[in-house]
Amino acid sequence: MLLTAREAAQRLGIKLDTLYAYVSRGRLRSVAVPGSRQRRYRVEEVEALRGAALPTSRPTETEALTPVIASSICLIENGRVFYRGEDAIALSHTATLEDVAGLLWQAGPAVSSPPATAAAPADRTAAVGFIERCQTRLAMLADRDLPALDLTRSGLIRTGRLIVRELAACLVPGRVADQTAPVHAQLAAAWQLDQGGADLVRRCLVLLADHELNASTFVARCVASTGATPYAVVTAALAALSGRRHGGASARAEALFGELARDTDPLAAMAARLARGEDLPGFGHFLYPAGDPRAKAMLDAVGVAVPATRGAIEAAVAAGTRLTGQLPNVDFALAAAATALQLPANSALGLFVIGRTVGWIAHAIEQYESDVLIRPRARYTGPRPAPDSG
Repeated sequence: MLLTAREAAQRLGIKLDTLYAYVSRGRLRSVAVPGSRQRRYRVEEVEALRGAALPTSRPTETEALTPVIASSICLIENGRVFYRGEDAIALSHTATLEDVAGLLWQAGPAVSSPPATAAAPADRTAAVGFIERCQTRLAMLADRDLPALDLTRSGLIRTGRLIVRELAACLVPGRVADQTAPVHAQLAAAWQLDQGGADLVRRCLVLLADHELNASTFVARCVASTGATPYAVVTAALAALSGRRHGGASARAEALFGELARDTDPLAAMAARLARGEDLPGFGHFLYPAGDPRAKAMLDAVGVAVPATRGAIEAAVAAGTRLTGQLPNVDFALAAAATALQLPANSALGLFVIGRTVGWIAHAIEQYESDVLIRPRARYTGPRPAPDSG
């Protein structure tokens, strides 16, 4: 017997979001319904989960999804994403990353950003990865950028614009001709993209600008709550983003496309990965059981910008969905865009970093202005102290 998601959630006494979290964490399996995108749940597995008592040393699923912080920046609701009430997908049709920064930072119309400084010495950055290169560069700038100590809104906006430009320079070091142009135009010029490619880069950056309170954004808010500068905020967020379960998923999805390019049958290539005990990065998102809207928008834009890749990407989507029972997420779509445009290695992760930095700065501004130190409490699960003998 199979249950709908709502029926399964009711039996378990949980919300639908928690049910989807169970699925994403492997505690419950879903079953595809032939001929539709719907998923069902085996009643025996639901009952087994219902009867399994969680060890007291393990946090509950609800605790794993907290904390909750009030914010007016990003809303994820009913399968849609909004930036301060504006539909992010609609914004991506025409807005630049600078436009979105103006909206999220409440900075008004986009203005020219401070130019990026000279590139960091090659001997300090050549041997490290992209995330580490960004952190090294920001650390060097933080030492000499005294105005970054100004934590007023205007000061934060000034520093935020500079940081975004610096990260773009990390992605295309020494190749930016016009630093007054929008970031997507700078990247497109460095990568020698046509107008369609430049527009795809612009759209990706806009759709990546924020996604509510994910791990790196929570880290950014924690660091901002201590009164540290925006350089420290972004450096710490970069560390969180580097993890394989966060921004690292974009790099792994990009590597997956590299494998698919060497195999004419995407289903066989993906099945072989699963047979080796590897996962398929870029599929499924517990916040979007019906599909990640950002991924759909990006993939549609890839098909327009590089029509010759449409068939191969659609085949990869079909194969991955068939094997995982899940739809592609933004990591898959970003990797598809980078691959279709033939961008250098790690460009998917680089675009993620540049776009998401706008969101990190927005959350930092909001946190600074709240003047609240984030200090969660732990639910102690260790041995209790011995009672006083006296």
